[in-house]
Amino acid sequence: MTNTISTSEPTSTRPPFWRNVRVLRVVAQIAAVVVVVIAIRWLFNNLTRNLDAVGIDTDFDFLDSPARFQIRDSSFDPNSSIRVLLLNGIKNTAAVASVGIALAIVLGTVIGVARLSNNWIVRKLATFYVETLRNIPPVVVIIFFGFAVFTFGRFPLFNPANPPGQIKVPGTDSNFLIYSKTRLGLPSVATGDNSGAFWFMLLIAFVIAAFVWRWRTKVNVRTGEPHHRVLYSLGTFFILGGAAWLLLGQPLTPSFPSVSESGRLIEGGLSTNDGYVSLTLALALYTASHVAEIVRGSILAVPKGQNEAANALALSGFQRYRFVVLPQAARIAIPPIINQFLNLTKNTSLAVAVAYPDVTSLTRTAIGNDQPSPQMILILMGIYLSFSLFISLVLNIVNRRLQLAGR
Repeated sequence: MTNTISTSEPTSTRPPFWRNVRVLRVVAQIAAVVVVVIAIRWLFNNLTRNLDAVGIDTDFDFLDSPARFQIRDSSFDPNSSIRVLLLNGIKNTAAVASVGIALAIVLGTVIGVARLSNNWIVRKLATFYVETLRNIPPVVVIIFFGFAVFTFGRFPLFNPANPPGQIKVPGTDSNFLIYSKTRLGLPSVATGDNSGAFWFMLLIAFVIAAFVWRWRTKVNVRTGEPHHRVLYSLGTFFILGGAAWLLLGQPLTPSFPSVSESGRLIEGGLSTNDGYVSLTLALALYTASHVAEIVRGSILAVPKGQNEAANALALSGFQRYRFVVLPQAARIAIPPIINQFLNLTKNTSLAVAVAYPDVTSLTRTAIGNDQPSPQMILILMGIYLSFSLFISLVLNIVNRRLQLAGR
């Protein structure tokens, strides 16, 4: 009996293209893009047609027209252009966002660690802070600082009949702080001759200090000796900076705030207002409550064996967090913390509640002064998008630096 072996080609099991999942996915994506493009084009044509019907220009020539209003506590000239007005708004928004982010990350880390403290009082106080602040809308926190602390608080007024409060630097006649219901003054630095060259020298000193940091790190990896990179790098920076300051004839000098002769203004130092302080503190405290929970969860996500190993090496509680726990928790915490920083930046648009001239408030005022709202709102959206992309870029670079290199 003979066996017959079939030599025919196997039948193809590939489905026809109208049932192929890969083909259907590509077609669906192309169709979605086409629908979006058509919808955007229809909306744009509808907008331009309606604007033409009411006689509103669709170009951006208005950016060169005068703003025709003053910015609170600013030397802004009302005859300056809308372009300059928006730049002032961007600067004010960046001032709130940068300081608020710095305060939120420091306070949020401290509160997050405190929530895991063995001390019952510290742990409960941190829990009370988190559960209270993160469950209150940020605009309510902003209004509380703006009205309960400043407007109806016990701070003095600021006028010739009611001078502001002044705290002196011990042993001198210079003011360390001027405070009132509407303005605050802090020490600052005054620039003189060669200040530009001095800042350039400081940049060079910073770059050299960064190289010293890397050098000490490599020494530690190669030999196991203590790196002392903070001491070496800061010492290098301050020695080079101090030498540049002396060689350039002291281009920066301390500037202390003082009340003007009219009794209505602050001269010298760094002057700010209640709106800035209220907005920055409120957003920092509110965001810190969310950051604290992220930090707490990230610390709990670090393997328990890492803490046990740190205890076996007789590390103190501070050393355990500084060298073992927090560096590993940072790899987990940074991605969600990025979202909190983006929220803080976008929440600066609530500045209207305390009359702080951020970019949103100035845009609203400009629209009220007959500037075209579609173009102004489009520019405002682009500004916030730029803020978000920049913050994401910086923190994603930090996140990649902290991640463990795969093999």
